[in-house]
Amino acid sequence: MNAEPSRSAGRMRASDADREAVVEQLREAAAEGRIDLEELDERLGLALTAKTHAELAPLTDDLGPVVLDSGEPLTLKGGIHGAKRAGRWKVPPRILAYGGMGGVLLDFTQAECRLREIEVEVDAQMAGVVFVVPEGWKADTDALDLGFGGLKDKTAGERLPGTPVLRISGSCGAGGVIVRHPNLRERRRRRKELSR
Repeated sequence: MNAEPSRSAGRMRASDADREAVVEQLREAAAEGRIDLEELDERLGLALTAKTHAELAPLTDDLGPVVLDSGEPLTLKGGIHGAKRAGRWKVPPRILAYGGMGGVLLDFTQAECRLREIEVEVDAQMAGVVFVVPEGWKADTDALDLGFGGLKDKTAGERLPGTPVLRISGSCGAGGVIVRHPNLRERRRRRKELSR
């Protein structure tokens, strides 16, 4: 009786999003050297023409889940003067951010991120925590206690395929939490840097 639902689930029609997710997983596997380019081409062709979930499943079955670094989380403490992570940096799977009196800024616009999910625990305290994310990234703030400072999510609600989700939990404290895209000044500065 339990076999019937799984059999019918395999016959379910695959959506464009389902195919795109498999394509992204295959590209990541090739980038990590788990499959060669010839095998990537073969599997991509099958993924893009797959009509059902049963046709998609075998393309990634032998790849297994991506194993995340289980090291220590990145911890930022705002203290009196504030803390900032910006520019080029490698995003870990887990981040702890304590706003303190000076606040914390996490700028992901130039960060190297190969993760699908990033867990961020915040305690915004007095000065708050600000997240600057590239277009297409999504923030899941359902587990966030709004406190006195509240939440301002100024990002577009749509997540682009292959982009990460920030799972933000903890407390907004008195300083609040802001999630936004780069502002005009930041975009101009970045264009200027790229033109040098």
